[in-house]
Amino acid sequence: MSVTANTFTRAELVDAFTAFEATVDRAARTRDWDPWVDQYTDDVLYIEHAAGTMRGREEVRPWIWRTMESFPGSYMTSFPSLWHVVDDATGRIICELDNPMRDPGDGSVISATNISILTYAGDGKWSRQEDVYNPLRFIAAAVKWCKKAEACGTLTDEAAEWLATYGRQR
Repeated sequence: MSVTANTFTRAELVDAFTAFEATVDRAARTRDWDPWVDQYTDDVLYIEHAAGTMRGREEVRPWIWRTMESFPGSYMTSFPSLWHVVDDATGRIICELDNPMRDPGDGSVISATNISILTYAGDGKWSRQEDVYNPLRFIAAAVKWCKKAEACGTLTDEAAEWLATYGRQR
């Protein structure tokens, strides 16, 4: 893939990323994932290292809904960026996103992070996103959450089923 010169100002990139974060935060609070997906161009290229490559907003939409409405995604409360870098030359934002899970019952915060690379297309839309992370860290965080919830008596049937399938061998 060749990198072409960016035609967007730094201010536009920063404003677009601020809007992206606000929309993602609102989606996490309301559990309505459509506005998040609507920030992508119709032909977005979304590379998710565990789930694969999706082409087009309407391929991304069901994946985000499925992921965020089933355990462990359904227990993630927000997706704040811990830091971000604006790459003016390529029109990209590189950021580390946190994925904290709801309180398992003892007040602890359990999360895992990922690096996301977003490519801006203009008009508030993103043409590409790549999420880079170690899936085993997410599994470990979910297992830890399940075990704490189990000890606190707050483990739900959905989380218990997930733990029985993916986490007992750890």
